Amino acid sequence: MIERLTPPGVPAPRGPYSPAVRAGDFIFVAGQLAVDPETNQYVAGDIQYETRVTLNNIKKILEGAGATMADVVRVGVFMADGSEFSKMNEVYAEFFGNDKPARTTIVCKFAADIKVEIDCVAYSPKK
Repeated sequence: MIERLTPPGVPAPRGPYSPAVRAGDFIFVAGQLAVDPETNQYVAGDIQYETRVTLNNIKKILEGAGATMADVVRVGVFMADGSEFSKMNEVYAEFFGNDKPARTTIVCKFAADIKVEIDCVAYSPKK
């Protein structure tokens, strides 16, 4: 069964997509940005600030789908500036600790002045 999820308290999608989709025991979280869920506005800051806001949004989406950050098995990180990798990684480590998922990090050019976008896949059998 496939469920399209929009948990309460998370940023509204900026296009025709779902914040998360549960397919069986997997939860696919769409790419998230540093968006304030209360105002639904992008909140620019340094790479650490934007990474923290983005991962907090992912955490809320996962919680709304019945999962945690410890359930994440794969992460995709898209960064505008590869020289900021270590700063992003410091914040990233705060959220995953010893529960290290597989990860791909790609340096890319965004259409807007965005520093980081993150997506993930979690494994969380439905109870």
